[in-house]
Order: sequence, then C-alpha cells, then structure tokens
Amino acid sequence: MMRFLYAPAAILALAGFAIVALPPVAAAQISDVPQQRIDGLSTDYREAGEFLSGNMPVNAPVVTFSPEVPFFVMRRQVTRGEYGACVSAGACRALDTAGEPDLPATGISFEDANTYAAWLSRRTGEVWRLPSDREWRLFAGTRAVDDAFQEGSPDNPAERWLSRYDEEARRREPEEARAQPVGTFGENEHGLLDLSGNVWEWTSTCYARSRIDPATGQIARHDNCGVRIAEGAHRAYLTSFIRDPKSGACSVGRPPTNLGMRLVREEKGFLSGVRSFFGL
Repeated sequence: MMRFLYAPAAILALAGFAIVALPPVAAAQISDVPQQRIDGLSTDYREAGEFLSGNMPVNAPVVTFSPEVPFFVMRRQVTRGEYGACVSAGACRALDTAGEPDLPATGISFEDANTYAAWLSRRTGEVWRLPSDREWRLFAGTRAVDDAFQEGSPDNPAERWLSRYDEEARRREPEEARAQPVGTFGENEHGLLDLSGNVWEWTSTCYARSRIDPATGQIARHDNCGVRIAEGAHRAYLTSFIRDPKSGACSVGRPPTNLGMRLVREEKGFLSGVRSFFGL
C-alpha cells in the first residue's frame, strides 16, 4: 500500500498559522529510507582541519563527542531515484550523468546536498539535514579513518609534510570508480551501509585552520566555509560547489572517488515542525 505524507497541519493550526494545502507526496518515492536512531553513543573525535604549532604542522587534538539529543540517520546513501524526485519537482539541479535509479546519487555538490535536504524537509514536514563531521564519525564507528600522521622531528617541517603524504598514500581505498549497488561495501556495527566505500558523503562542517601558540597553548581558529568536509575512506576538504572531485577541486589531500550524501533527521518537536513546513 502506498503511504502519503502531509504537512503537520494540526500543530500549525494550534499555533495560529494559516494552513496552505500542499499536494500529497508519495512516501515511497522520497522518504521510505531505512533509518537508524543514534542515541547514547560517544566517540573520540579528532578535530577536522589543519593545525599548526607555531609554523609546524601537528596532529589535531582529540576530544570526546557525545550528541546532546538523539537523531536519526539514513541507513544508506540517497539514491539517484530519490534525488531525481527533487529534480522533477523543479527544486534540484539535474545530475550531469545518467544512471540506474537505485544506485547512490553521485556527482553531488555540497550546495546540491543542502538543496535536496531543504526540499525533503519541506515535502515531509520533518527536519532533514547534512550531518556534522562529528556526527558522521560518531555513526561511522569503526569505518571512520583516523587521519593522524607521524609528526617526525619538530626541527624539520619538510619531514612532517612528507610523513603526512606517505600516510595518505598508504591507505587502501576502493579502486572501482563507478557507484556500486546499495550494500556492496557491507554494514558497520550500527547497521549503516556502505560507509567508507567509494562514495564520499558531504558533511556540514567547514574547513578550519588553527594555530596553536606553543608558549600559551591558546588556539587561534579561522573557518573557511567555502570549503567543506566530505567523509569516506579518508577525510577530504572540497570547495562547496564542486560535483566532480577529480576535476582538481580537492583543497587538501587526495581527491575522493565520488561525492554523494546521507542525511540525518532531527527528532521532531513543535518548533521544528513549524520551521520545516515554512522552509525556515
């Protein structure tokens, strides 16, 4: 039986808002994605971005991350068919290449992913968004790859840069360039599919450059939100409008094979229902 989704009219009426009827949307087309609730987990998270001690590159610090409120995450990546529903509605930009509708949607920029999440939120009355890098590494669990490198001699910065390059080169990553069917790369301990396969997933986190004062330990941080983090077989930093990571768009490190997305859904409350209905 086909189910349909409607906007949360009841809570809007109670809040004194005028109700604008929207046509029903077939749930099987856009939101019947298996989801996993993330609650009660914590992880040791290595901060993203570049860290310098004085002028020397050093490993980012590790902090403990535990989300304050539970959230849901898609068990698999958004497919071409699901993204195509947004294109058909006139809300999303068409992909540059053709493919089977049940394959992961690839050739997705950060801006594309945000547009799709906003459209899905409006159409379902729920709050969908990209995960932060911390959230991604939390639910990725053992599939998350630590990007620490051997720091080498503090008196030889060239040795540190070479160590970082060698560490990236040693990592074994999927060689198949084409997007593979859902489930090809298995599931992690949280029941999530294809993490760290050959599709990197956008996060909402900006690239940051931090400088640690060796004398005081104070950190000066500069965020560059024109560059965002994509997670997969390694952490990648890419400009937000890029769809093809092999076109020279990777700002730091080796380029990902493909760019796609996996969204998270916030647990719904009164205010989130009102905001999502009006696209706020």
